Amino acid sequence: MAIDEGIQMKIGTPLTANAIRVMLLGSGELGKEVIIAFQRLGVEVIAVDRYANAPGHQVAHRAHVIDMANAEALRALIEQEQPDYIVPEIEAIATEVLLEVEQHGHSTVIPTAQATNLTMNREGIRRLAAEELGLLTSRYGFADSLNALQVVVDGGIGYPCIIKPVMSSSGKGQSYVNSPEELKAAWAYAQSGARVDNGQVIAEEVIEFDFEITLLTVRARGQSGHIETHFCEPIGHIQEQGDYIESWQPQPLSATAWRLSKEMALQVTQRLGGQGLFGVELFITGDRVCFSEVSPRPHDTGMVTLVSQHQNEFELHARAILGLPVDVNMRSPGASAVIYGGLEKQGIAFEGVVEALSVPGSDLRLFGKPESYIKRRMGVALAYGKNITEARDRAKSVASKIKPVAN
Repeated sequence: MAIDEGIQMKIGTPLTANAIRVMLLGSGELGKEVIIAFQRLGVEVIAVDRYANAPGHQVAHRAHVIDMANAEALRALIEQEQPDYIVPEIEAIATEVLLEVEQHGHSTVIPTAQATNLTMNREGIRRLAAEELGLLTSRYGFADSLNALQVVVDGGIGYPCIIKPVMSSSGKGQSYVNSPEELKAAWAYAQSGARVDNGQVIAEEVIEFDFEITLLTVRARGQSGHIETHFCEPIGHIQEQGDYIESWQPQPLSATAWRLSKEMALQVTQRLGGQGLFGVELFITGDRVCFSEVSPRPHDTGMVTLVSQHQNEFELHARAILGLPVDVNMRSPGASAVIYGGLEKQGIAFEGVVEALSVPGSDLRLFGKPESYIKRRMGVALAYGKNITEARDRAKSVASKIKPVAN
């Protein structure tokens, strides 16, 4: 049964009748760190993913492989495991099942089933932000065919523009389009990169901005018993084709932009509700703040918090879900840099680990993914420093020393 919010939190013993059970839907590298955070607090964790031996499978108490977009399969697994909390970590989930589960009170869906439903595709969250909350966003439109896409772009989005599937992650299926001649290829690429084949894409205006930030926003229960909102220091990042390759914390910004960023993140996360950590992505131009996206879960750019904060984003998520106190304070400027697979191979190895970890202030996460692709994220280099320049230089140095090789 779901935990009653009015009951004093008790944490039982994993694999016994009094255990708190958490089911993660999606068990990649981010889910793996969430699992570790829960297990350090004595929580029993069930990891679910679409393929065997996913990173989170390797550390969970139990692991399952299912198509999470298959309502029947997901419903059966939830009934089998009877988790106290269901924590979605990906977009491709049969959210109608989560709505059913939440309505019947069997499990608590994080942050809520409705929030998961709204944020699982770009249409839901963009319409909420721009049309319901009135937040500043780029111009956008949706299309379910190549002809409709042409009409949307010609009708106001213009060129250049960005074409994305409404449901994807890590930049998959995203194209930067400069002319009408490139639309057909962008449409086809969006279809191939979508998490769920619903044939819909979003076209977005390209806007000029100084930099992007991720504002990790935590909704956690305070000592009064009421939900309080906490903000981590802003995280700067660099993306290529929608996939992050580097992040750092803190990202300097003006006092006005910082205030507006927190106000915007507060509006969005209050509307979504529930408990947990949200990754709010924003474009910053001087004092101007423009909403981009929000994920109701730890964010890939937030892996920098593994070295920069007293409680990293995964610990914050786990604590907020369980109703425990959170601390969003930094301990040092930090940075992260992505390590790609570099080759198409199963069961690869990594050379240069000794040299990488000889860099001052360095750390490393190798995710343990069973299969490598050239541009698949297989690890992340981490480093702290006296300032973000030093931290970024160190993180990039660590990443450059790791060499994926065929074993």
